[in-house]
Amino acid sequence: MQIYLAVIIPVLILACWLYTAHIARASFPRLCNKRICLLIAHPDDEAMFFAPTVLALADPQSGNHVKILCLSSGDADGLGHTRKIELAQSAILLGLRSEKDVLVIEDPAFPDSMITTWDAAKLATVLSRTFQASSTKTSSRKQASSSDKSDEAPTAMIDVLITFDRQGISRHPNHISLYHGAVAWLRGMMKSKTGWECPVALYTLTSTNILRKYASVLDAPFTMLRCVLQSMAGAGAKEKESMPKRLMYLSDVGAYRTAQRAMTQAHKSQMRWFRWGWIGVGRYMVVNDLKRERII
Repeated sequence: MQIYLAVIIPVLILACWLYTAHIARASFPRLCNKRICLLIAHPDDEAMFFAPTVLALADPQSGNHVKILCLSSGDADGLGHTRKIELAQSAILLGLRSEKDVLVIEDPAFPDSMITTWDAAKLATVLSRTFQASSTKTSSRKQASSSDKSDEAPTAMIDVLITFDRQGISRHPNHISLYHGAVAWLRGMMKSKTGWECPVALYTLTSTNILRKYASVLDAPFTMLRCVLQSMAGAGAKEKESMPKRLMYLSDVGAYRTAQRAMTQAHKSQMRWFRWGWIGVGRYMVVNDLKRERII
């Protein structure tokens, strides 16, 4: 009996995993033909936390153009130069078109630190300079009243921004700072733009409790059910926005192995003992669920 269970249980888990992955791809909304930026704090965040999302969105069949903006080189241990190279290699493994689609910011205002909170206004400035469409107004147009400016639709050079939620998955202050910086940028963009829809949809990766965080693929059915129930709960409200409220990406076995290679082959400098455990049982290596944030 014990031998039988030792064989049948892994087979059942694998079958459930593949079936759930199929249902997730068929049932949940997809993003297609979008300009997408993944905003991360450190090289390896894209592989450790967002791999299922990047692999799905960077699929050539989706028509998306995915970029990664990293707000530090992860130089806490003096490996910043190495980690920038590793990030570019990881991005290619995860499906980005070119290493040119990876931008790493090195600024003393954004140190790689477990105790430092980055300034939201400074983060918003970086995002504005990087992605907000430059003005083409003439000098006479610049003299226009503020009421005239409110009639102009806000524009940006991306359609979707993806980052951590307000808990930062691991409660890392750098991760949490990205959420507040992204919200500050979009709120600033929409200031005095009453009646217009924000041109950038902000999606954040859902933080979970510690049990789910290390449940690997076993968390997938629960995540799917939770997303379905939350979507049903909000189905009665009229939505003006054209983007889905929730996204879920569940990797199959091949995509999961690709995510692991992004760590073991690209981010070699970061492969300490505890990260081997993470890529083995961390649920974010397999499943991502994202929520569209409401920008008021």
